[in-house]
Amino acid sequence: MSEMITADLVDLDLSADTKEAAARALAERMVSLGRVTDLDGFLADVAAREAQMPTGLDGGIGIPHCRSEHVTEPTLAFGRSAAGVDFGAPDGPADLIFLIAAPAGADDAHLTILSSLARQLMNAQFTAALRSVDDATAAAALIRGEEPPEPEPAAKAGPEAEPTTATSATSATSATSATPATSATPATSATPVSGRPFRIVAVTSCPTGIAHTYMAAESLENAGREIDDVEIVVEPQGSAGFTRLDPAVIAAADGVIFAHDVPVREKDRFAGKPTVDVGVKAGINKPAELIAEVRGKAERGEFTSAARSGGTPVDRAGEPDDGYGTKLRKWLMTGVSYMVPFVAAGGLLIALGFAIGGYKISDAKPVTEVFDWGQVDSWGALLFQIGGVAFGFLIPVLAGYIAYGMADRPGLVPGFVGGMISFNINAGFLGGLVAGLLAGAVVLAIQRVKIPKVMRGIMPVVVIPLISSIVVGFLMLIVIGKPIAEAQDAMTDWLGGLSGTNAVLLGVLLGLMMCFDLGGPVNKVAYAFATAGIAVQDPSDSAMKIMAAVMAAGMVPPLGMALATTIRKRLFTPAEQENGKAAWVLGASFITEGAIPFAAADPLRVIPASMAGGAVTGALTMTFGSTLRAPHGGVWVTFLIGSPFLYLLAILVGTAITAGLVIVLKGMRKQAPDGSTENTSETAKTTQPKEPVAA
Repeated sequence: MSEMITADLVDLDLSADTKEAAARALAERMVSLGRVTDLDGFLADVAAREAQMPTGLDGGIGIPHCRSEHVTEPTLAFGRSAAGVDFGAPDGPADLIFLIAAPAGADDAHLTILSSLARQLMNAQFTAALRSVDDATAAAALIRGEEPPEPEPAAKAGPEAEPTTATSATSATSATSATPATSATPATSATPVSGRPFRIVAVTSCPTGIAHTYMAAESLENAGREIDDVEIVVEPQGSAGFTRLDPAVIAAADGVIFAHDVPVREKDRFAGKPTVDVGVKAGINKPAELIAEVRGKAERGEFTSAARSGGTPVDRAGEPDDGYGTKLRKWLMTGVSYMVPFVAAGGLLIALGFAIGGYKISDAKPVTEVFDWGQVDSWGALLFQIGGVAFGFLIPVLAGYIAYGMADRPGLVPGFVGGMISFNINAGFLGGLVAGLLAGAVVLAIQRVKIPKVMRGIMPVVVIPLISSIVVGFLMLIVIGKPIAEAQDAMTDWLGGLSGTNAVLLGVLLGLMMCFDLGGPVNKVAYAFATAGIAVQDPSDSAMKIMAAVMAAGMVPPLGMALATTIRKRLFTPAEQENGKAAWVLGASFITEGAIPFAAADPLRVIPASMAGGAVTGALTMTFGSTLRAPHGGVWVTFLIGSPFLYLLAILVGTAITAGLVIVLKGMRKQAPDGSTENTSETAKTTQPKEPVAA
């Protein structure tokens, strides 16, 4: 294999003023050497990667990169810009630009280049030498690691990098000598031995698992070398996997640093130790402060009783700077997300039980006592009673997983206990919400208490479940359970008394909520409200009307988009036309998220049109008095719907309104010079909306 970078792949006077122009200029050098076969195809792959997340790094560095079928062998091109090119870094334009190309499927080579280069970029001497070198051949040799960088005091590598005495001898990008940077135990950070040094284990990770992951690892290692009485071993969790730290090293550690923007994998390994948990950029920019902080926690006896595994929806969707309101919403959504499958399974089983055994099936004797294999009624009773068991888990699961979203596994026991108490005292859905939040808060409070080392091992499995269950149980049974139950009863009575105009207005509100974010938090609040009403063996007529309105309105957005793409294809891109075909099935199955591709591309037209159609559908189902016992299923459970023909009519009207409004709104866009309508995707390029959260 030829060298990854040669003098022909270096441009020390890059004149491009945009990241696209810079990538093109460097890619043209790759094409001239036969390492890229299709310039435009390769640049499209680079742009697609750049659209996922900016590749600019602090300190004036840009690393555009991609894997592409148009690349013949792993290649690196380097450009130096006097004016700087904006690659999205927080501290401004980049003057050092590295374009990395790897063949499709060459993950190891791609990540080896990126991770090794990222580590080198933390060396101030390396970046200073690149800024001062005046010969392309010398620059290429420097990047290959064939020439040691010469320090230049006047040069600056960036605010996050400080000169260190330990410079990696490994080539930044050499195809033959570079070792994958996923190694968890660098040569300079061998397994510590017992003695005076303060021993730290650290984990770094970032969304792409490449540049920032390894830059943070290098920064922490460098800071550890600078401090005489500190030993630090880092586990970079990159996108190509990771090498786990030796359990003996973790056991011997005095503290833990997590510098991550995505969940730390297998986080339980680090339970019971003083821990600093920050974003990955903090690991790059202030490693010495993190080391001082974890030492301080160790001296004060602070620890984590159980490391969070990162498997919850909150962790997967979270951002390091989320505010309390955002976190609260995500905690609640965690509980709802885990509850929904119980609702769907239990509700459909109960509905089938009624369909097979008739409306008196709820009075049937337990099938454990009476079951006749040849009687249809016995099978109906079986389905009904299994569904009732599934429904019995709704409130405990809701509360348990709200607590799980807050405090991970230690929150499960008090959360389930509080939820079951809520179920037993008829505090219902509201009680489950409160119980889950209480359980999570109690566990988090216990984890802040300073505990002697001898007690830390039993905290997660004995002490925390015991104390938190007692506290949550006392509060739910003695203090707040009864008021919540009374509030739940009052709300149920109010809903039961709705009729006429009030019921229609409620249908409008529920329809608007279902179509506002197409499967996101607002949609799920309306859905949870409806399913909580039917999550009993004998739901009220008003509760079943609410469920009918919610499901009907939720079907409208994807059906409306499907109809619009069928009637006026030219208003939609080819990709949207294909999505429209799938939206027929998704909408018919009550999967509101089927409209998300359309809303993401053109939210200002799609979302208002969807809300209008959903509001009308919700109002009509309330007016028609349609009822629904099943919490899911779409048109496939029409036989379980009260007034099914009027119910379907309401959906058809809402679908027509949504499709008509979308067509009108898209038709009002600015006309292109040739008289054709501009494509929606152009709007999407400029607005870049945030895709709604799907269920």
